[in-house]
Amino acid sequence: MAKKRLKITETILRDAHQSLLATRMSTADMLPVAEKLDQVGYHSVEMWGGATFDSCMRYLNEDPWERVRKLKEKMPNTPFQMLLRGQNIVGYKHYPDDVLREFVRLSVQNGINIFRIFDALNDVRNIKVAIEATKEFGGHAQATVVYTTSPVHDVDHYLKTAQTLQEMGADSICLKDMAGLLKPYDASKLFRALKKEVDIPLQCHTHYTSGLAAMTCLKAAEAGVDVIDTALSALALGTSQPATETMVASFAGTEHDTGIDLEYVSEINRHFKKVRERLHEFRAPGEVDPEVLIYQIPGGMLSNMRNQMKKMNMLERLEETLLEVPRVRKDLGYPPLVTPMSQITGTQAVFNVATGQRYKVVSKEVKKYLKGEYGKAPGPIDPDFRDKILGKDAEVIEHRPADDLEPMIEQATKELKKKGYYQKEEDVLSYIIFPSIAESFFKNRH
Repeated sequence: MAKKRLKITETILRDAHQSLLATRMSTADMLPVAEKLDQVGYHSVEMWGGATFDSCMRYLNEDPWERVRKLKEKMPNTPFQMLLRGQNIVGYKHYPDDVLREFVRLSVQNGINIFRIFDALNDVRNIKVAIEATKEFGGHAQATVVYTTSPVHDVDHYLKTAQTLQEMGADSICLKDMAGLLKPYDASKLFRALKKEVDIPLQCHTHYTSGLAAMTCLKAAEAGVDVIDTALSALALGTSQPATETMVASFAGTEHDTGIDLEYVSEINRHFKKVRERLHEFRAPGEVDPEVLIYQIPGGMLSNMRNQMKKMNMLERLEETLLEVPRVRKDLGYPPLVTPMSQITGTQAVFNVATGQRYKVVSKEVKKYLKGEYGKAPGPIDPDFRDKILGKDAEVIEHRPADDLEPMIEQATKELKKKGYYQKEEDVLSYIIFPSIAESFFKNRH
């Protein structure tokens, strides 16, 4: 059989430490092995986006843009990949198109090559401008289909979403399983179906949370997936990805041989073991939790919920709250539990349990969601439920939410210059997306 080399995206510089070290790995932790990482032969290294952007400024007193530039100097041969939350960019709400386009332009200019673009609701309208901008400025647009399980999320839903994204100009498709819900044989079935329907490369992104990820990647590769996401073992498993070394060894000598040298990556991994020990206070428990298959709660969401309930002295009611999450999710039309929908759903479940009366207190985010301000719900929402929360004659928008947003770049640039913090174009974007965090970072920078 002809060899179809399986490619690997390494997540150690982004998702792995976001999952297991509260996104606390600094650029200084990465640079000592950057040149070695560049020689591995990875398809790409995911090293930006997601929560790394605000964590850089918020916790590490670092400029996130500087991270890309410094690493690119040491890693000129490996494509850099980022996670872009569609119209949310790297924030938690929608931003206008001028901000999104400028963000993509400057990201490419600083060294990002592949943009993995997702929308929490699989509402393709929220991905459209990001795909267009990525292609216009010379990046690779990897459009994402968010995976979850519900009565409305079936193979047909995923195929239609993927086909639409291909028609919109996506260069590749990623199936993003943020909670580790994708079972091995379901992955096999789904990727075989996707292979028939789309003719661009396919990538599999999953988390080890439920203990299924390595088997899922194996079946995905057998079904013809082109790339899988893994993390070097120092920061693999738990709520992170399957271990790079394990997957490299699994495929060695088969038609899917990755071509990666196991001894070479093991040597790099030793460096990250030291980083992990140094950052032990942020370390998440690495155990597998198959209960995620019941509650569908990704690891990050679970730890947020636990913290929220600890502050409210309600930790003993965690179990009750976990059972409330699927009920809230059903009421909201089964949104996938990924940022920001995981936070929105989880917080509402906490309110429902804390007050002892469902929806006695409703977060403003749930109201915005029910008004259509995040996009179209995947499944139907009971009109009576919507009326109860929003009132009888509340307006629900049917169009793309970002169409209502005014441009921001020009105004924000003036503001930043007036405050005396403007040094470069990138500062304006940091300031728009995280105003108070960026401002306090700029103060310290001076």
